[in-house]
Amino acid sequence: MNSVIKLFDTHTHFDVPDFDHDRVQLAHQAKAAGVEGLVLIGFLHSRFTDLIETQHFLNQLENAPKSYLAPGLHPFFIDQHETHFLHDLEQILRTEDCVAVGEIGLDTFKKEHKQPEVFQKQQDFFSAQLELAQQFEKPVLLHILRSHADAIKILKKHKFQHGGIAHAFSGGVQEAKALIAMGFKIGVTGQITNPNAKKLHSVVKEIGLEHLVLETDCPDMTPLCCQTSHERRTRNTPVNLPYVLDGLAQVLDMPCEKLAEHLWLNTMQALRLEND
Repeated sequence: MNSVIKLFDTHTHFDVPDFDHDRVQLAHQAKAAGVEGLVLIGFLHSRFTDLIETQHFLNQLENAPKSYLAPGLHPFFIDQHETHFLHDLEQILRTEDCVAVGEIGLDTFKKEHKQPEVFQKQQDFFSAQLELAQQFEKPVLLHILRSHADAIKILKKHKFQHGGIAHAFSGGVQEAKALIAMGFKIGVTGQITNPNAKKLHSVVKEIGLEHLVLETDCPDMTPLCCQTSHERRTRNTPVNLPYVLDGLAQVLDMPCEKLAEHLWLNTMQALRLEND
């Protein structure tokens, strides 16, 4: 991989205990691989303190990607969320330098999340966090799984105008276009390296590179080439982001260097960052 390529990992859980033993080493390796920035994403209230401390810690390191903070309450863990957590989230947005609110949205992958009262709670927390994002004028990092129509409806209801990223996008072309029309970029994970991910391949080809950004979603979504057969689950890390770039470049049939330049600018736009 060309050392001049600049990459930005727009979705990581690099704060979780999976990385406690080698986080510094991986941060140095990621920087050496071209990863200049990464976002640490919130998902549980109980992890907010670790999330913030990890961000502060990483930004004290030399030769490491710059770390950005995006606190939020993940819809998959809706049974663990309590209303007063939203106040704590608001305080973080008020006191910390946050780039976005995330990851937030709707998730009906599990059967029990389709139950009316549970799904209503997901919608309520999604709406409340959109309101916080509007209050602080922040983009949002969306987690939408098997609930794209409902999520798009809520975004439209709120007239949400700060955009953001639809993380690990799993919808179709029409859902992607609807989100793009509201100012969102589409997040591409290591799933792009899977030759069987035909739906994702067709979506990225159809919508075009100006609407795409890269992410690892580490420790999950490990690129196919990085998976090891002797482990049940191969931990993904920010170091693997160049493989996501390479997989996307192959699907779009364009050079990595040119693609990386576009993706960097897309990320700056989505997260409202100054382009270095």
